[in-house]
Amino acid sequence: MGEKQSSRREFIKKAATGSTFFVAGGVLPQFSAKSYRQILGANNRINVSMMGVNSRGKALAQNFVQHRNFNVLHICDVDSRAIVNCMKAVRQRQDKKVKTFVDFRKSLDSKDIDALVIAAPDHWHAPASLLALQAGKHVYVEKPCSHNPREGELLVQAALRYNKIVQMGNQRRSWPNVIEGVNALKSGVIGRVYFGKGWYTNNRPSIGIGKEMSVPEWLDWDLWQGPAPRKQFKDNIVHYNWHWRWHWGTGEALNNGTHMIDLLRWGMGVDYPTKVNSNGGRYRYMDDWETPDTQIINLDFDNEMAICWEGRSCNGKNIEGSSVGVMFYGEKGSMLIPGGDSYTIFDLDGTVLKKSKMVSVIDSRDKMNPAEALDALHIQNMYNAISEGEKLNSNIVSGHKSTLLVQLGNISQRIGRSLDINPENGHILRDEEAQKLWGRSYEKGWEMKLT
Repeated sequence: MGEKQSSRREFIKKAATGSTFFVAGGVLPQFSAKSYRQILGANNRINVSMMGVNSRGKALAQNFVQHRNFNVLHICDVDSRAIVNCMKAVRQRQDKKVKTFVDFRKSLDSKDIDALVIAAPDHWHAPASLLALQAGKHVYVEKPCSHNPREGELLVQAALRYNKIVQMGNQRRSWPNVIEGVNALKSGVIGRVYFGKGWYTNNRPSIGIGKEMSVPEWLDWDLWQGPAPRKQFKDNIVHYNWHWRWHWGTGEALNNGTHMIDLLRWGMGVDYPTKVNSNGGRYRYMDDWETPDTQIINLDFDNEMAICWEGRSCNGKNIEGSSVGVMFYGEKGSMLIPGGDSYTIFDLDGTVLKKSKMVSVIDSRDKMNPAEALDALHIQNMYNAISEGEKLNSNIVSGHKSTLLVQLGNISQRIGRSLDINPENGHILRDEEAQKLWGRSYEKGWEMKLT
């Protein structure tokens, strides 16, 4: 290993977080986004590879590249158009040369790469994370961390075995006012919390009936499918509508519900439920959309506590004035955390006792980049964990627990009945049909295996 490379590696292990003259995700007024990155030498940064850069991945690439502690060295995508668009965005914020790959596995072979950032479709999240860990890389994986419960458990085991950082992208865990609100809950500001409700609403259009057709020249369809058993290409799957097909996606429950369930689980201090049920269906349109567009997931916990999540993909009427959010109900009052970085405390009569000030405005329905400045705090937390051993705000153990709760809701939905759950580990009890959905089948050669 050369002196330059060794120096950089040593910095990653021991370096401090950097000068307090910088703000996470931003720059001082007198510096441009490019110039302030040059204040610290290139060898003082963690090198990342971006996997899946069409939409959310492009936003993450822009966020990582403007962050003073990271270099984006590789851009990986099966869509050649997405690579070009992301390259243009990265060049606006970083002078360093970037390599591109269709197959992200070739990027993992590079010794220059320290971490993989994953924003590919859901069926890729866990398999790509495992391959990265086995290649000796840290991982930043967008929610949900897995397509199914078994994959989540494998990731928990893999992070421990390969001794690498795995941060899930439930970014609200790093938002200052949200943290303050949760800490207030835990201090008893509304007394014992016994019920929490989360929600997400939108006005998504029909995806129609897809037509089988030849694969576009800009897309590697075989690699897009990757670990999933092969299907014929249809014209209404790529790039977003895969969310609503069980074969690749996980529905609105994990697409957006994961964030809210995570807030509720965090604020109420619960892990695994005792009972789960889900009601709903594809009600609004008759098309290829398989997952529910309307869904209620109920989770019962020990100690007389319960959580409910409501998802409405095709009716955007707000709840509590917000398209997305959570409400905690306690013996002395309630607390609202809406889509942004704020919270409001009410007494039992609904009178406002305290309302935090939201500094950064976000758009919860922005599919690509709803909260860049706030999300930079989550990225900084990952850097601190790698360089200094700081505690992750959303490690894979916590991320898996929150992901599992909504996965259990989807399993209940798909089999049409309630599930009894072991509160010690989240496993389904006495239901062979439900247990079949604990994992999935894989394309031959793509099975997830710990080595």
